[in-house]
Amino acid sequence: MGKIIGIDLGTTNSCVSVMEGNEAVVIPNAEGKRTTPSIIAFVEGGEIKVGDPAKRQAVTNPTKTIASVKRFMGHTFAEVTEEAKRVPYSVVKGDNNTPRVDIDGRLYTAQELSAMTLQKMKKTAEDYLGQTVTEAVITVPAYFNDAQRQATKEAGEIAGLKVMRIINEPTAAALAYGLDKKGTDQKIAVYDLGGGTFDISVLELGDGVFEVLSTDGDTHLGGDDFDHEIIDWLADEFKAEEGIDLRLDPMSLQRIKEAAEKAKIELSSGAETEINLPYVTATASGPKHLVKKLSRAKFEQLTDSLVKRSMAPVAKALKNAGLSVSDIDEVILVGGSTRIPKIVEEVEKFFGKKASKGVNPDEVVAIGAAIQGGVLSGDVKDVLLLDVTPLSLGIETMGGVMTVLIEANTTIPTKKSQVFSTASDSQPSVELHVLQGARAMAADNKTIGRFHLDGIPPAPRGVPQIEVAFDIDANGIIKVTATDKGTGKSHDIRIEASSGLTSEEIERMKQDAEANAESDKIARERAEKLNEADSTIFQTESQLKELGDKISDTNKTAIEYALTELRMAHQSQDLEAIQKGLDNVNVAWKTATEAMYAQGEQGQAAAEPQAQSQGDNVEDVEFEEVK
Repeated sequence: MGKIIGIDLGTTNSCVSVMEGNEAVVIPNAEGKRTTPSIIAFVEGGEIKVGDPAKRQAVTNPTKTIASVKRFMGHTFAEVTEEAKRVPYSVVKGDNNTPRVDIDGRLYTAQELSAMTLQKMKKTAEDYLGQTVTEAVITVPAYFNDAQRQATKEAGEIAGLKVMRIINEPTAAALAYGLDKKGTDQKIAVYDLGGGTFDISVLELGDGVFEVLSTDGDTHLGGDDFDHEIIDWLADEFKAEEGIDLRLDPMSLQRIKEAAEKAKIELSSGAETEINLPYVTATASGPKHLVKKLSRAKFEQLTDSLVKRSMAPVAKALKNAGLSVSDIDEVILVGGSTRIPKIVEEVEKFFGKKASKGVNPDEVVAIGAAIQGGVLSGDVKDVLLLDVTPLSLGIETMGGVMTVLIEANTTIPTKKSQVFSTASDSQPSVELHVLQGARAMAADNKTIGRFHLDGIPPAPRGVPQIEVAFDIDANGIIKVTATDKGTGKSHDIRIEASSGLTSEEIERMKQDAEANAESDKIARERAEKLNEADSTIFQTESQLKELGDKISDTNKTAIEYALTELRMAHQSQDLEAIQKGLDNVNVAWKTATEAMYAQGEQGQAAAEPQAQSQGDNVEDVEFEEVK
């Protein structure tokens, strides 16, 4: 069985890990970094860049550089209209009311774009392991609903990965934290504030069992929102002074976005930072510059509502777990945004204890995913993970009410059924409206699917018995079955949310992703061959200047002829001609150097008799050592 890798697919950064022996190892990417920006760029010539190379060119290519796409996963377009306004790239309404990113008329789903990041993680692991990787455990925010989990699984499939398990991010962090503490009983709280999502999970650890007691969160709260408070402040200040809204220009918006993130990071260790953006825009009167000082106190004032927003689910999760603050033994902070001093201060004040410093907030989730991969492959023994479903599940019944079948924080996998009946006489079919959420009325909850059970024999209302069964697997993905108990007729589906993709679409996107990977490989090989030719031309010209007087005219002419051919091939970018030119230059140079060394050896042999005759006249002299 091959290795099962663990991937933390983050809003702003992603990370990949794998079990090596008894420990999980975080794998550095091709750029030597342990985390990879979840950024995709479409550049001239059809090349797609992922990670750091994409991030580096974002300012000059803002409308085709895609970041924070995780915020669109599993949503309808209507649910993300506000998010869409915040990004410099174009988000439009696509098929099935899904949000799509428009790149030169080609509409990409969030799954396709996330798959590109996952492909980068897959390649990173393959380069490290020296073998093909086909299986992965991928993490999601604990508060992700069924549609978002399905979308993540689809992204993995498009990337060419068999997703062995979808695991909640705080649960993964707890696995990484608690693996070496299997002998102790502890209750821990995991506060996970990432780039785009927030989760809080309360777990009980004991004797190798990791049991989630409760989870809560906000899938629209993360470090990006802290950045946007700075962005809006900068843009509003500049508009008041200059009358120009920088948010309306994609390039200016990208520049202040990067400056805001940098300022946030600097304020985690300093009391004040300066934001200096020369030539941020221009008017008829000339270029305009943005220079602002931002203090930590002002930053905390701007983001106070966000910090408070994160604390409400913390209190709720603790209450749902049936615990008080004093019952919590350890508090673990996960996600880069937990480096914000005010976050640390508020969390420690709430729990009345210092947060654990024993985990790396950027890597701990990927490590936990790798451990879960080890559990599934049998490499990690004596570990049992008991997770929960984050939201209540039910169906719409008479009066538009949501009737709950499975309560939030129920341990998964789980199965639950309930018998319903018809609402009118001789009703031939029933429509099941499957919901997920925490509100009393169906309209206020998330629709995760609808289906019909037909062929119910005519009968008075209330007589037919329709059994509805929910089955949630270990990934948190739902299957619903409706059975007419009178006829035995049943209909079951694995819920495909209205924002989901069909299996045909997933297969097409998978083929596109494979084709892109192949075209990227060709583009990379092309660039490498052109660079090799350029380097060979330069080095050969330099060596000709340096050693020209030692090379015969015949050999020099042969080298110069081969060089001319290589230059022409390089100019035409004909890879076959370039390779031929490289071979010819190498042969010509090798012939010249062999002749040069042979000539040198002949000269040395001719000089030796003369040196010998001179040696006969040498007089021996004794030297006294100077002390």
